[in-house]
Amino acid sequence: MVLGCADGGPGTVEAQHRVLLENPAWVSPLLLPMQLPNMLAGQTAIEFGATGPNLVVATACASGASAIGTARDLLALGRCDIAVTGGSEAMITPLVMAGFAKMGALSRRDGAPATASRPFDADRDGFVAGEGAGVLVLERAADARARGARVRARISGYGASADAHHMTSPHPDGVGIEAALRAALADAGAGPADVQHVNAHGTATPLNDLAEGRMLRRVLTADPLVTSTKGVTGHLLGAAGAVEAAFGVLAVEHQLVPPTANLRTPDPDLDIKLATAPTATRIDLALSNSFGFGGQNAVLAITRA
Repeated sequence: MVLGCADGGPGTVEAQHRVLLENPAWVSPLLLPMQLPNMLAGQTAIEFGATGPNLVVATACASGASAIGTARDLLALGRCDIAVTGGSEAMITPLVMAGFAKMGALSRRDGAPATASRPFDADRDGFVAGEGAGVLVLERAADARARGARVRARISGYGASADAHHMTSPHPDGVGIEAALRAALADAGAGPADVQHVNAHGTATPLNDLAEGRMLRRVLTADPLVTSTKGVTGHLLGAAGAVEAAFGVLAVEHQLVPPTANLRTPDPDLDIKLATAPTATRIDLALSNSFGFGGQNAVLAITRA
C-alpha cells in the first residue's frame, strides 16, 4: 500500500478541538487514528490483509502522483509484487478553506460555482477545492501477463524534483517542473517529441498555469493536446495526482483526450494546444503533471499497454 495524502484528517482535528474546549474528558480516544495521515495506508492494509510495504507519501498537491511513482520504484526493486497506490484527501473544512482563502488561492466566483474553476483561461482567478480519491493497481508486466490481467496502460516513467524557490509559488521559469518532466521522459526512454497528450496540473491559479503552460510550450516540441481536468473535479489536493493519473491511463487506453472545462478565452500568454472538447487522437505517450506547495513536483509518463 503506497498512498498519498497531504493533510490527514483535518475535519477530525477541528471537531475534536471544539470538544476539547468544552470538556477535555470528552475528547475521542480515536482522535489520533482518525487524524494521522499514515492511517490511510494502515487502515487499507487492515481491510485487505496486505502485509507488504505500507506508507503514505506527503508532497502536498503532488502526493498522489508521488505515491504512484514510489510504488513503481518498489515494484522495480522487487520489494513487492502488487502495489495498491494512489491518493485520498478530505480537506474541505472551515479552517483549511479559510487558510487557502487568506492566501488568495481560491476562486472568488461563489455565485457560479460550476464555472468557477477555469484552468488556463484568461479570466482564471484561483482554484475550487474538491475532495476525492483515486487508486491504481500496479504490477510488473510479466506478472500481469502470467495471470491474464487486464492491462489498461503502463506507468513507464516517473520524475520528481524540488523548485527550492518559494513556500507556495512555483518557480516563474518552471525549472523545477521541467526537471521532473524530463526525468519522467528519460525514465520512460522517450523524448519531448514523443508526447501526444498532457494532463496538466492546471489549478486555474494565475501563477501556476502560467509557469506550467510556458514550460510545456518550451519543452514539448510535438505540440501535444493539453487538458486540465480540474475544471470538472476541482482541485483534489493530495488526491489530485492520483485521480489525474487514472484519467491519463483512461486517455491512453481509449485514445481519447478529455476537454478542459470552463475554458472560454485561452490565456494569450500561453501558446499551447488546449483540448476544448473530447478529442479522439493517437496517444502512445501521455504525461500527468502534479505540483505542490514547497516546490515539490512529480510527473508520470503513461504509455500504451
